[in-house]
Order: sequence, then structure tokens, then C-alpha cells
Amino acid sequence: MESRGRTPAHASELTLRGLLLGAAITVVFMAANVYMGLKTGMTFSSSIPAAVISMGCLRLLGGANILENNIVQTQASAAGTLCNVILVLPGLVLIGHWQGFPFWQTSAVCLLGGLLGVAYSIPLRRALVVGAGLPYPEGTAAAEVLKAGAGGRGGLRDLMGAAAAAAALGLATNGVRVLAEGIHGTLAAGSAVFRLGTGFSLALVGVGYLVGIGACLALLTGVAIAWGVAVPVLTALGHGGGRAPAAAAEAVWSGQVRLIGAGIIAVGGVWTVVSLAGPILDSIRSALKAARAGGTSADLPRQERDLPITWVGGAALGLALPLGGLFAWFSLGAELGALLPVLVVVASLFAILVGFLMAATCGYLAGLLGSSSSPISGIGILTTILAALLLPLLVGRAAGPEGDRFVIGMALLVASVIVTVASIANDNLQDLKTGQLVDATPWRQQVALIAGVGVGALVIAPLLALLYRAYGFVGALPREGMEAGSALPAPQAALMTQIAGGIVHGELPWGMVLTGMGLGAGLVALESRLRRRGLSVPALTVGIGMYLPLTVVMTIAAGGILGWLGARALRARHGEDAQAPREARRRGVLLASGFLVGESLVGVLIAAADTLTGRSSSLALVGADFHGTATVLGLAAFLIALPVFYRMISQAPDGTAEPGHHAEARAVERA
Repeated sequence: MESRGRTPAHASELTLRGLLLGAAITVVFMAANVYMGLKTGMTFSSSIPAAVISMGCLRLLGGANILENNIVQTQASAAGTLCNVILVLPGLVLIGHWQGFPFWQTSAVCLLGGLLGVAYSIPLRRALVVGAGLPYPEGTAAAEVLKAGAGGRGGLRDLMGAAAAAAALGLATNGVRVLAEGIHGTLAAGSAVFRLGTGFSLALVGVGYLVGIGACLALLTGVAIAWGVAVPVLTALGHGGGRAPAAAAEAVWSGQVRLIGAGIIAVGGVWTVVSLAGPILDSIRSALKAARAGGTSADLPRQERDLPITWVGGAALGLALPLGGLFAWFSLGAELGALLPVLVVVASLFAILVGFLMAATCGYLAGLLGSSSSPISGIGILTTILAALLLPLLVGRAAGPEGDRFVIGMALLVASVIVTVASIANDNLQDLKTGQLVDATPWRQQVALIAGVGVGALVIAPLLALLYRAYGFVGALPREGMEAGSALPAPQAALMTQIAGGIVHGELPWGMVLTGMGLGAGLVALESRLRRRGLSVPALTVGIGMYLPLTVVMTIAAGGILGWLGARALRARHGEDAQAPREARRRGVLLASGFLVGESLVGVLIAAADTLTGRSSSLALVGADFHGTATVLGLAAFLIALPVFYRMISQAPDGTAEPGHHAEARAVERA
């Protein structure tokens, strides 16, 4: 699919203005992704909207070309992946080991893990991007957007208009509080308790549209198992502890049913790794052989030049030293004595070796199914379980004054590094596929990726600190008097913490986990069978549907169902191969991304206001007695917004002539 000579050899590619613009976009999307990830456990891919914004900005400056635009979106895409560290790292605050997010340690986790991810993606490029014939759907879509101009100003107008609408509703909901966030109710049938509900978030509707109907059906399957079977059965058996129906349902779901979901996720992650072991090993051998040959050849075309393999290998080995320093720094005060060097060496080797295996696994799966289907959450759970099982064997349970808390914290820290490594390598390979299709220079893209990791690592610690001080996390409020109802759930980090703590303390309800693992085995078999028929109901996503709050999952599902209905309407009117469905899908991607960006950025701004004033809900215009009216108004606004969104995604945009391609965007969590 490569095409040579389309872009003049003298065209600017890696420019100072491009790097500065990429850094600015990285900061914006980083803020949006951190907020959304802490709220829902999901993040979104920033490549497509970054490409649109880049083209709009560079067009104003003049002299832009496709290669410079590609560099900007390559750098900015780090925002959608480096944020995956929030799947694990906030657990250190949840267990009380950290009282906030120390800048240097938080930045070091992201920087070292991100640089290792970039380094690992370089030798994998030839085998997985060039040689394996994998489709890389999101990377291919980004290339089509770049080549078609992403609809020019129309694409940027769609994205910014959706962002403005979502920002307005987000401000009314989470800022001035005149609209409620959602609606839910509890039903009791004897002692069995059921719950129904939905949220009113346009950002979550956008998530649902982007992940597609397959993932949404998997989420709804998780909802049906959790709230239609598990919670009613367990409450009927008396596990609610004599509480009121609503409180009983919440206690059973949060303390037991979510662990069933964790078991499903763990089995799904293991199955993914095992099923890809053969192809991954072949790809690694091929990649290393090709990389060695490429590193000694001076005659490679520009489009095939990576950073020299000797630099890459030296950098990967060199990163082991600061990584060991990070683990040693974290261990200060644990009174490990002679065990400290052993712990540092073992933790560093574990992070480097397991990180490479997970990066290769995620990269292969991203090429096959897209970055959004890569098991990042499963990677986090697997590494957390392994670290929590192995560390007590290494250092014992008497690790100084921190005791078990230190062991749990170290397990979470190691898992944070590995999740960052896997996430960055996973996304970088999509970017390198985009570069291959537009005749970019790989080594220049790799430099841009390094720059993106550097900027993101500096930004993420202040963002995490800002959001934590403003909202707190469920179960960890930074100061007295804060509203627990406004706290961010940080769902994935809470799950990792629950698993690690349960293993170390010997208190994990293994019955629930084993039940989930049994269900996971059945769901994996079903997934494999359906995939042969061209269908997708990922077992990992079923587990996520059981773990995320009901209102979050139902709102996401609404977006996926609307997208499916809109696509059906378009195909009925225009046919399967017509241009109109492709153009409508591309506009839908931009609208959905705009929803995410608008609401998330408003969330960050509200957090800043709460931090400056020193109190939660600092912008609220109404009190708790307005809740009933706010619920009615929020439901009305939501029911108006959904048909408008459906109408826009079920009709071809006016005045679009270029062929397009759809793209599916990540959640970080998607696991």
C-alpha cells in the first residue's frame, strides 16, 4: 500500500512549529483524557481530532504539508495513551501510600515507561507494520483523514461545535448543577434487588459511538449479568447485610460483583496473550533480524529509516538504571536492608521483560483489531496479580513501618510502568502505520513520539494533582468536608488496588474471582466462536460492563446503539459501498471526539475553580433541594440531544466530496 514520490523530497516534516503545535494539542487532549479516565475508566484516541486541528492551524500559518501534519498528530497521539497510567497509579493514593501525586516520581513513571514503549515499537515496526500485512484500522483511517484533508474547515467546525455543546451541558451538570448527571432507581422483589438507570453525559455517548455496537453489546451483557442476575441473587441470599434496598445493591455490587468482572477480565487477558504467543515470537525474531540489517545499511530509502538500532538498544539498556533508581526511591523508608538491591534488580527486570512481552502482544492485537481492542486493562490486571503474588515471596510481609501497604504500593508502581510501556508501544505502531501510508520518515516520527512522551510526562502529574485536590477519589478525599458524591471513581485503579490488597492481605474473595474466571472461560469460547462468523463480543469488555457504574455503561451503550441505527439508515438509503456512509461515519467520529473533548475540558476547568476556591461545587447555583427539578431538566436536555446527534450521523454531510474512512477511537480502558 506504500506509494513513493507523492510528497516532494524537500517538503518540511519535523519542524519547530510542528513540535510546538503538537505539544499544545498534547496538553489539551491529555487534560481531557485524564479527567475522562478517572471518571469512567476509559480514554479516547486523539489521533483523528489532532490531525484535524493540526491541519486547521497549519493552514492558517501557511506552507503546511501532509508530512508536517502527520508529525503533529503523531506527537499529540501520546495524549491518548500516556494517560493509561491512570488505570493503576491512583491506587497509591487510594491505599494511603501517597497523599497526592509527587511530581518527580509520577513524571518518572510516565517518562521511563513511555520511552521504553517507544524503544520497543522501533524493532517491532518492520515485522508488525511493514511485514505482517496487518490492517491497523485506526492508523489507516488517520492516513485517509490526512490525505483527504479531514473535510477541511468543515471537519474542524464539526469537532468544535460538538465540543461547545458538550461543554455547555457539562458546565450545567457538573458546574452550576442545574442539570442532574443521571437518573436511576432500585426495585425490590422480595429480598432480591434490581437497579435501572442511565447517565446524561454526551461524552459517554461519544465513547459509545466510537467503540461501536460490538463493544456496547458486550458492555450490556455485563450489565445483564451484574444487575439482572448477580446482584439480585446475592441480595436475595442475604449478602446485603440488612441494609435498605439501594444501599444493599450498592454494597453487593461494589464489594463482590465487581470482582466477578475482574475474574472475567483476567481470563480474557490471559487468553489474548496465549493465543498470540506464536505470532508474537515470530514477529519479534523477524523484527530484530530486520532491524539489525537496517541499522547497518546506508542505502535504505527515506521511508524505511528508523532510529539506529544501536541507539535503541543502548537507550533501552540505559533506561534500566533510572528505572531501578525509581524503584529504589520508592522503597526508601521501607527498611529492607540487604533485600533492597535484590528488590530493585528484580522489579526492574520484571518491568523491562514483561513490558516488552506486553508491548508486542498489544501491538499485534492493535494491528489486527485496532488499538481500542488491545487489552490494556487486562495487562494491568495480569501484571498487578503477578507482582502482588511475587513481591511478598521476595521481601516478606514485614517491610518496615509501611508493612503490607508498601508491598501493595510496589506492585501498583511496577504495574503502572508496564501499562505505560504497553500502551505507548500499542499506539506508536498505529502512528507508524499512518506514516507508512503517507510516505513519512520513520525516524522523524519516532523523534516526535519521544517529544510527545516528554511533554505528557511533565503535564500529567500536575493534572492528576489538580483533579485530586478538587474532587478527590471515591474512598480517598484530600481534605475534610469535601462532597463524597462529587469524588472521581477512578474505577480501574480502584479495581487494581482491590485485587493487589486482597492478594497481599489474604482477604480477596476468591470465590467471586473464581466465579468470574469460570464465566470468563465460557465468554472467551463464545468470543472465539463469534469471531469466526465476523462478530465481536469481547470477553474483556463484558467484565468491564460488570465493573463500571450502571449509569456510565448505559450511557455508553446509548451512543453505540445510535451509531448502529444511523449506519443502518445510511446503508438503506445509499448502499453499502456508497461514499455517503463513509463521510457520515467520519463526521460522526469528529462529533463524538468533540463531545469527549468539550465535556472533559470543562471538567478540568471546574476542577481548577474548585481548587482555587478551596471547596467543592464552587460554581453551583442551586442546592440539594433542587435535585428533583435538575433530574427532570437533565433528562429533557438528554432526550433532545440524542435525536439531534442521530440526525447528524444518519445523514451524509453536505458538500463533502472526498472519500473517507472510519476510525475507531481508545478508552483506556478498553480492556
